[in-house]
Parts: sequence; structure tokens; C-alpha cells
Amino acid sequence: MTATDRAVELAITAARAASDLKADEIIALDVSEQLVLTDVFLIASGTNERQVSAIVDAVEEALHRAGVKAIRREGKSEGRWVLLDFGDIVVHVQHAEDRVYYALERLWKDCPVVELPADARGGDGGTGTAE
Repeated sequence: MTATDRAVELAITAARAASDLKADEIIALDVSEQLVLTDVFLIASGTNERQVSAIVDAVEEALHRAGVKAIRREGKSEGRWVLLDFGDIVVHVQHAEDRVYYALERLWKDCPVVELPADARGGDGGTGTAE
């Protein structure tokens, strides 16, 4: 089983919102084979707490416009690692230092990468891959 078209569409919407705020290293992973709770993990980085918070706000607003509201949000007050659970997708916005430390891409390396369009890959011109 692979991620649903709706999950991929929402991940791209969220990635574009994050990219618009210069998030770095945006990647999407199809975790549908490993998890029953969600189809896609979207991971993005910010360089400081303020940027992480702004990225989170932009993602929530974009997905709200797409008709989806977060079921759960954790970590917003700290601004280091914010998890947004939208059901079909889970968005992780991490401070760049925490991203390196926790290395979610390495933890989920067996999951296929969801190809993101160029305008949804982040301020660093990321590849859209989990390498």
C-alpha cells in the first residue's frame, strides 16, 4: 500500500507553505507501509525558533485553506521541534540543530521518498530526497 493521492496532495501543499517561508531540507516520506496512523511524514527545518514557529503557522494556514485542521499539535511553545498531525500527514518542523540530532530521515530511511515539486523543496534548493 502506498500513500493516498490526498495525502500526497496535502504534503505538497504543506511543503509549499514551508518553502515560502524559506524552510530548509523539506522532504516527504511515504510511511504508509510502516504506520497505520498516517501516510506521509513531511519534515522541514528552520534556522531559529521564530522561523520554526512561522513555518508551522504557514503550514497550518495552508492546510486549513485545503479543508484540513490539525488533530494534534505538539512543541509549538518551545519552537524547536513542532509536530502537526493532520491525520493523512504528519508534519515535523525542526530547528536545524535538532534535525541533525534526531535524524528522522535516517530513522525512516526504508520508507520511499515522495517526490516534491521544485517550489516545495525549501530555501536551500533541496533535492526532495532523504539522502
